[in-house]
Amino acid sequence: MKSLGLIEVQSVTAAVDCLDIMCKAAEVSFVTWERKLGGRLVTIIVEGQISAVSAAVEAAVNGSIIKPAASAVIASPHSETERMVKLSASRMAKAKAKA
Repeated sequence: MKSLGLIEVQSVTAAVDCLDIMCKAAEVSFVTWERKLGGRLVTIIVEGQISAVSAAVEAAVNGSIIKPAASAVIASPHSETERMVKLSASRMAKAKAKA
């Protein structure tokens, strides 16, 4: 797994906006998202090279329609962190397959 970028923001609309900003700002790929509190808090996770992830997260923090509650860049994720992100991505894939 490459570097990870995370943005946590209120509302699904703002999360989609952040994802769009991140993907347009740098060469990053969407990995997964987590919705909590009925979608009132949404975390978007992207991956890519550290420089691209850093640029993407910074662009989303500065350009989002709602100020993100939190953001992070993980340069070299620990294997347990990778496992957690892959678990989230697999749940998303299963939900998509059911639809």
